[in-house]
Parts: sequence; C-alpha cells; structure tokens
Amino acid sequence: MSTSPAPTGRRPRVVIIGCGFGGLEAARALRPAAVDVTVVDKANHHLFQPLLYQVATAGLSAPAIAAPIRHLFRHQPNATALLGEVARVDVAARTVHLRDGLALPYDHLIVAAGATHSYFGRDDWAAWAPGLKTLEDAFEIRRRILLAFEAAEKEPDPQRRADWLNFVVVGGGPTGVEMAGTLAEIARHTLPGEFRHIDPASAKIILLEGSPRVLQSMPETLSQRAREQLEKLGVDVRVQARVTAIDAEGLMVQPPSGADGSGAISYQIKSKCIIWAAGVAASPLGRQLAEATGCTTDRAGRVVVEPDLALPGHPEISVIGDLAAAQSHMPGQPPRPVPGVSPGAKQMGRAAAANLLRRLQGQPTQPLRYRDYGNLATIGRNSAVVDLTSPAGPVRFSGYFAWLFWLFAHVYFLIGFRNRLVVLMDWAWAYWSFARSARVVAGMDAPATARSATGTATATSTGTGPQRS
Repeated sequence: MSTSPAPTGRRPRVVIIGCGFGGLEAARALRPAAVDVTVVDKANHHLFQPLLYQVATAGLSAPAIAAPIRHLFRHQPNATALLGEVARVDVAARTVHLRDGLALPYDHLIVAAGATHSYFGRDDWAAWAPGLKTLEDAFEIRRRILLAFEAAEKEPDPQRRADWLNFVVVGGGPTGVEMAGTLAEIARHTLPGEFRHIDPASAKIILLEGSPRVLQSMPETLSQRAREQLEKLGVDVRVQARVTAIDAEGLMVQPPSGADGSGAISYQIKSKCIIWAAGVAASPLGRQLAEATGCTTDRAGRVVVEPDLALPGHPEISVIGDLAAAQSHMPGQPPRPVPGVSPGAKQMGRAAAANLLRRLQGQPTQPLRYRDYGNLATIGRNSAVVDLTSPAGPVRFSGYFAWLFWLFAHVYFLIGFRNRLVVLMDWAWAYWSFARSARVVAGMDAPATARSATGTATATSTGTGPQRS
C-alpha cells in the first residue's frame, strides 16, 4: 500500500468534504489525532437518511432525524465545521475551492460528497417526479402528497379526482418499498374521516419496478414476502415495468415483452403525484476529481479507488461513501463491491481515517475490510423483512418481529439521545392512534407547479406531482 511522509513544522491539515455517514465517521475517528480537521458541507446538518421517507410522509419532523453539524463537533477541539459548497479541487496546489471564493489548503483530503438522483439521462423528469435525498426533497414530497388530497377534495370531475388520488412510486428498492407502504397506510388509516367529498382510502398506490422483483439486494424469498405484504396493504406492485416518459399528466410504462419475444404495448398511468426512487448517481465532484487526477469512474460516476480507498497516484486523497467504487478485501475471500448503504459508508470513513494516520506515521496502509451485517426494509405497520449475516449463516425473517427489529435498529443508530427519544415517542403515538403529527405545509401553491432540481418553479399545468441505496 502507498505511504506519504507527514508534513513538518505544523499540524497536518485534513479537509473532509461532506458530513454524511462516511464524513462524520472519519472526522470522529480523527478526534484524538494531532491534526487540524475541517469539515465542509453544503447543509448545516447531518441527516439520518434511512428515515428521510418518514419526514416525507409526515411521520416524523425534520429535527428528529437531523442534527446540526456544529453541535456534533462542539467537543472536538481539532475539528472546524464550515457551511459551503465545493466548486472544485485543485489537486496540484492541494486546495479545495468553495463557490463563495474561500480556498482551503490541505495535506490530506477525504471526499465523502455522497450521491444524487439519477434519471438515466432524462433529467427533465425531475420536475414531475423528484427523488428523495435531502430535507428539501422530503418537504416537497410531503407538500405534494398532502395537497393532492386537498385538490381531490375540491375536484368535481370524477376522472380528474381519480388522477389526484393516483400515487406512483418508481423504483422497488428499500426507499421505494417503504414509501409505497407508508403511502398506503396514510390513505387507509390516517386520513379517513377528515374529508367530506372524497374517501382517502380509495387512493391508488402503484409501485413500479423495472426488474423482475422488488428488493433485488435481498434473497428471493424475502423479496416475495415483501411483495405480499405490500399487496396486503393495498399497493399495486408491478414488476418488469419500465418507465419511458413522465410529464404533467402522468407517466408511460413499458411492460415486459411477450413470451414470443414481441414487444408489449406501452400504457399510460395518469397521476399528479409521482415519487422517484429508481436511480442513484454519484456526486458530480467525482468526475471533476477524475479529470484532475486521471483516475477512472464507473457508469454511475463513482470514483474507482485503491484497496486502501486512496486515489491511484494520489495517496493524500481518499474517496469514501456513495462516491467511491470500493471493494472489500477480506482475508481468504475474493474482493467484492461495497454496497451503497450507511454501514458501508461508516466503515469506509473509519478505514480512511486509520490509513491517514498510518501515512502520517510512515506506516503502510491497509485495505478496506467491509463487514456486511445484512439488510433491513420495512413494509408498513407490523411488516418488515430482515436479512442478517452472522458467523453461523444468514438469518432471515419477516413480519411483526422483523418490524420490531427494524424499529429498534434504526432508533439505536440515530444521532443523539434526544432524537432517539423523540422518534420512539412519535412512533408509539402513531402506532396507537394512526395519527401523523408532522402534516404541515407552508403556502398554498398548487401542487401542479413543477420544480426543477434547484427548487425553482419551471412549469405549471392543471395537474401536479411530489418529490432516495
């Protein structure tokens, strides 16, 4: 592995771009080290993304799953938090340039810029089917969902009313499955009795997945169980359904080819509320790094890194989290890709920090050894699927006990005691009352207003739409 000498005459300067799971873990691992750490993020908070859909569906308030970055580092004297967006990295000068003009020199750089939505070359779809990566996305989804019911209440035409009550989730991964199940619970249990001209329970929730089954990362038995639980909630699950167009009126879907190989006829789903959970692309900073260093990226824009997470030829730069195309190197096993999940980002953050310290001491670095603890996904009330990895073999179960396991696992990994307590209280109240206390939207803009990725209104129509491995 690569080594680089420690600078002399001053404390080494470490810049960490991004304070997600990987960036936060790396900064914390450097707390006892004799280095000066600067953490840069374009948001002022660390976000617990696995529960972001709960904010989007009014189950939790934003502060329950977010923590101010400055607060997290208040007891770490060697860490400085800065609010800013990175414009570029000058590799030759070892300087990070922010869009506000500030330049941050570094001796070591850890890039944890994360990922964004991928529309597979159709970025214009974002206006009608936003994804779920940030709190702003969650607020927009919540706004569109709730205002869709409000618009249906005022719509006299039965067909147009049905369009308002059609909710489509594109993508059958964990985020899509959790969103679809929660939307069904809102329509069936939370809203009934609150409207006078519509029956919220008549809302149609459609989950579209382009592959043969939902939750592709899980075993087929759990995938099938998840589908059954979704359908029990009233979700219309359609697999091998490829979206070919999205606009103000809804979306076009290409079903699977016939048994004789003939192409099936595309059909339209009219919907004013579409949620995108189908694709993830690495931060654009990855391609900028590739141009500056000569390293390569994969099809998703992730940077291909060395076994120790450093860039080839640039041991002073490490890339981690969703931005890294990293592999795990466990003894006696062939290298295998690290999945884009929070445990992977955390382990990469700790590994990058440990290798940084080894370089400062003139020691050889070590390859990443990722431990896969399994996958979890909740379907809805009392329903979840769990696939755990243990020394004795895989542990797989579903249903009520899987839902309890999912619940307590997520509460355990939340940042801060207050957040854990608030989430537990909100979930307990929602469990017994079916109520969702975060159903507040600001303003009365019609849900028909399409928004670009920057949040600026781009188009209007008589229809609508809402808003993350």
